[in-house]
Amino acid sequence: MIEARQREALRQQMLLRALLGDARPAVVEGWLGGDAARKRSGLLAYRANAGALAERALAAAVPTVVQLLGDTSFAGFARAFWQAHPPTDGDLANWGDELPAFIERDAQLASEPYLADVARIDLAVQRAERAADDSAPPQGLEQLAQHDPARLRLRLRAGWWVLPSAHPVHAIWTAHRSADTDSRERFAPVRQALADGRHDAVRVRRSGWQAAVDLLAADTARFEQAVLQGRSLGLALEQAGPAFDFEPWLIAALRLDALAAVQPFTGDTP
Repeated sequence: MIEARQREALRQQMLLRALLGDARPAVVEGWLGGDAARKRSGLLAYRANAGALAERALAAAVPTVVQLLGDTSFAGFARAFWQAHPPTDGDLANWGDELPAFIERDAQLASEPYLADVARIDLAVQRAERAADDSAPPQGLEQLAQHDPARLRLRLRAGWWVLPSAHPVHAIWTAHRSADTDSRERFAPVRQALADGRHDAVRVRRSGWQAAVDLLAADTARFEQAVLQGRSLGLALEQAGPAFDFEPWLIAALRLDALAAVQPFTGDTP
């Protein structure tokens, strides 16, 4: 069974190398099986369609980035990204983690410095909506009254992300995802946020079967980041700062069904 899985993984790697033009056809054909002429024509068809497939898959993952770049520019960008960071498994919905860093390295996109963080929000939304369903009641709440915060840690539900930015990305993302047809009215908050030099911290969370995108206060963002990193509750509270009030946060987290468990802190991250 293990050998069969290993062989299938190697076969997929060789197919990917063929699509990228990174392997000699004769070498690839030996891994694919079947009639040689059909294999060659199949590889040509795969290679011809691979760029379009990558474009569609990436566009589905980052629709706000598509709006910001425009369809034509995004098409070329998606194919360049595919060449630089080809998918490593058969599910293209898992592809794209390297995209924000790829955007940041692209000198032609320097005029849109917020674009990488918008991509991070888009990807987090997609990942949140694909996260495992978890409807179990929160575990260990009684420990909050029994132990020092330094001896506890919180575990949030799957599909919970915190993304701080140096740009007003919540305003930008929300405006581009809005169904309002009046563009002047829709983008007024963006213009004001840019004029104010606002720095947004964004939370992406699972809400039923969909993702919700929230604008966070800076102290709440610091607290949730520390929680997501597996820090102790005590350290998370310290990183949040003295103005952070844990009790309202806890009430809101329970209302949002965000808290999966309160657990002993052993010094290990998840």
